[in-house]
Amino acid sequence: MNDGDSASPAAVLRSLVARAVDADPERLDDRVDLLERGRESADDEATESGSPSDRAVGGDRETPARRLADLVGESESVVAVVPRFEADLARRLNAALTAGDDGANGATDTEPDAVAPREARVVFTGAAADRLAGATGPMVRRALADRGVDAYRHDGDSPVAVALGDDRAVVGLVDDAGVAALLWTDDPAVREWAGATCRRYLDAAERVTDD
Repeated sequence: MNDGDSASPAAVLRSLVARAVDADPERLDDRVDLLERGRESADDEATESGSPSDRAVGGDRETPARRLADLVGESESVVAVVPRFEADLARRLNAALTAGDDGANGATDTEPDAVAPREARVVFTGAAADRLAGATGPMVRRALADRGVDAYRHDGDSPVAVALGDDRAVVGLVDDAGVAALLWTDDPAVREWAGATCRRYLDAAERVTDD
């Protein structure tokens, strides 16, 4: 990996996960999928000559935020740690979490047969935690409760967003503009690390309500 690669969000995320599971970053490539903002994933590049629906829905270019929301929407049970909650990700997750409501609450980005998670526990930390306690806190907490999300507030931070959806681990590198890179995999070592990370944040967090 050269210096140019090491500076890219995808390479930074890959290295972070590799260190967490004690794996070689290069060998980790065969076990994970990666998507970087502004770049197509390896799978998307392989199908570039195919239908646009292979890469995005409704002409919307595939992005880490969109893929994250899709992965959440495909899972029956989700536990996650979220350090930042920017507008595009919030809109997409709102659509994924309300997919089973026949388009209610603005869920217009989802597929007709999409199913919202039956169980969703989300730990908000860092800047995302401030959203639960600030002036917009009551509105955010109410919206989460309406969508069946058990929300927790963590007094700390995380360098990445981490989620475990069913048997798939999802890790996102976030910056001021949102999700810069996303990694997802069903690799056992990464799943174990993601699950342990989520449990650690849950144990140190406080459950919040909409009142």
